[in-house]
Amino acid sequence: MPRGTLLRLSRHAPLAPLTLALLLAGCQGLPGASSADDPDDPMAGAPPVTRGLDAAGLSGLLQAELSGQRGDYVPATRGFLEAAERYDSVALAERATLAARFSEDPDLLDEAARRWQELDPGSAAPSRLLASLAIQRGDWNAALANRLAAIEQGAAEELIGLVEGALDAGADPAPLLARLREHLASIDAAPTPARQEAELATALLEAAAGQPAAADQRLARLAREAPELPELWQIRARLALEHETPAAARSAARRGLEVSPGDPRLMLLLAQAELALGSVEAAEDAVQDLLEEHGDDPSLRLGLARLFLEQEHLAPARRLLLPLVGDDETPPLAFLLLGAIAEEEGEIDNALLYYRQVPEGEQFLTARLSAARMLIEDDRLLDARTFLRLERLRHEDYESDLASLEVELLDEAGLPEQANALLDSELSRRPDDEQLRYQRAMRAFADDDLAAMEADLRHIIEHDPDNANALNALGYTLADADLEGRLDEARELIERAHELEPDNPAILDSLGWVRYRQGDAAGALPWLERAWSAMPDQEIAAHLIEVLWVLGEEERARSLLEEVRQRFEERPLIDELLNRRPELDGAGAPAAP
Repeated sequence: MPRGTLLRLSRHAPLAPLTLALLLAGCQGLPGASSADDPDDPMAGAPPVTRGLDAAGLSGLLQAELSGQRGDYVPATRGFLEAAERYDSVALAERATLAARFSEDPDLLDEAARRWQELDPGSAAPSRLLASLAIQRGDWNAALANRLAAIEQGAAEELIGLVEGALDAGADPAPLLARLREHLASIDAAPTPARQEAELATALLEAAAGQPAAADQRLARLAREAPELPELWQIRARLALEHETPAAARSAARRGLEVSPGDPRLMLLLAQAELALGSVEAAEDAVQDLLEEHGDDPSLRLGLARLFLEQEHLAPARRLLLPLVGDDETPPLAFLLLGAIAEEEGEIDNALLYYRQVPEGEQFLTARLSAARMLIEDDRLLDARTFLRLERLRHEDYESDLASLEVELLDEAGLPEQANALLDSELSRRPDDEQLRYQRAMRAFADDDLAAMEADLRHIIEHDPDNANALNALGYTLADADLEGRLDEARELIERAHELEPDNPAILDSLGWVRYRQGDAAGALPWLERAWSAMPDQEIAAHLIEVLWVLGEEERARSLLEEVRQRFEERPLIDELLNRRPELDGAGAPAAP
């Protein structure tokens, strides 16, 4: 490429001086000045390339640089990765990782970070990045492994929060516990901050894994060695509350506050302990101290009010909420909670006023549902329907939602004819309302009126060919009914839905089920496995169990059956399957009703 061409490129691409410098310096290094001073260059902070390049390497690097400057971060990353592989260059692997950050492709970023980690195993930075990526995808074992690797490489990494996040997400504590114990066995036994952090995280996992004695022993030892740690007392108080020993929780929280006065987590734990002990006034005092110490924030008041409501202490909850009412900044949840409190105390009209003040947004429909249901339970069905009709007039954007809600309430009240009449009336005014028409189709399905269901779904599809829910519902219904000559049509509808929403678990289930109905159990299996993995639902489970059984995988079928029995208290579709295939139950007898 002529030198003039490179100069012209450099005027438009902030990173082009990097490649130009490689040429002018004989590919041996870079000048001190670079694009790092350019605030518009997202890769300005990337490390320079300092190793010599052959012609092919130089060409690839130039293309990667220019791709990055054009915002084409995927080819930029690939180019830098290829160069890093070619020359075993840590700098190029790091540069590839930086480019991958801007690609919005987590798999590519993971690949680049792994290559960086392989080339520079002594660096904590790639391990920290890999830990963050693992957390994002819910792989807590990988997250912990990489965070421990970063610690072993000298980084100060937080473990307690990671373990808390894993447990909140429902992760199995056993493999995490084994990994942390292995880590503790491999490091210095001296009571350093890093070891204390690992010990506290291990205690949390021991408690979660059903080893409370081990957790208590570990925490007691830490209390002797490092009583100045507020995290120690937080964990002791939390575990005591979980094990329903509120006196021990109160003692731990008070001890922690001696070490760390004003610590909000310890103050909240103290309030929780007092409530668990029935000391409502003491709990209110602790809450008031918390508000005075950390600012009278509305979100904090809401959280504290819910704490009292969980223990059914309505009066202190109301006292916490009332100061939030009276201006335009009132959180919607405050009105909702005050309405619930008034309803619980029998103040129906007062509750209705609170519920009606919840503005449009996240809590809107919950408030209207609560209000209407409250009126129905108070034998005021006509008032409830009038309320919902007026709300439809006041809030046009929620017209369909409120009509749908009224239909459900009429069904709950044992008035399906009135529910049907309301749906028909609303659809006569708005025949293309997809939400209400879909709801009517589902009601027809429940009544075994497949012709009416199909008519409504066809109407939706005609007016909205990309309505994946309608396509899937009609396709699945035709497949499940196993109507002669219509399975190919069912599959076509489901495949159209899948093109629109390729990761929708319900559609994945339909794809598997229609294949099974067509006699292709082996082809059905991977679709049903994907659906079950994405959404553990009893209907999907029933399909998967049946297909596994038909394929001769009896052990897997029965194992999944047992898992479903443990997971779902009510499982009518599983019971129906067992009535059709009693051999699944092992004893060869139909399932008990």
